[in-house]
Amino acid sequence: MLADAVPVAVDVDVAVAPAEAASSTAPAQPAAGQPPSARTLLKQLQQQFPTFGKCLPLSIGIDKQLLAKMPELDRKTMRAALGIHTGSLRYLRTMEKATVRYDLDGTAGAAVTDTHRLHAKETLQLRFKKEADRKKAEVDAAKALEADRLRQEKLQMLASKFSRS
Repeated sequence: MLADAVPVAVDVDVAVAPAEAASSTAPAQPAAGQPPSARTLLKQLQQQFPTFGKCLPLSIGIDKQLLAKMPELDRKTMRAALGIHTGSLRYLRTMEKATVRYDLDGTAGAAVTDTHRLHAKETLQLRFKKEADRKKAEVDAAKALEADRLRQEKLQMLASKFSRS
């Protein structure tokens, strides 16, 4: 059950702006009979509940609280929205330093365990390392292209110098 598990990291923050831009061009309401998208649901939760809006650490069992208050929620969409929220950089940074969890109304509840704080810290470190590795690979690829271009240029200069006209 999601409520008992440590939040799972979801790499969505790296491309939040394009995803938000894409979601803003999508229709505001889903087609009849379809549940809203996870991002749409997350925006609704952020507006409706202070815990989501302020990105506070969520209490264990928040999914059950959500279903009790909003029984019409689609479970898969709710879990996806919770995954996006708990995997966000803002939430993980909050969890890294948090001491207390909060329910939907913003009321303080159980303490955040050292295990959960450590998980948030490790997830952030891993995400930052992946981003640094990606940037380094881009720089290395650009350097390799430039070196190849210079090598081709020198070969052409030598070929023109020693070719018989």
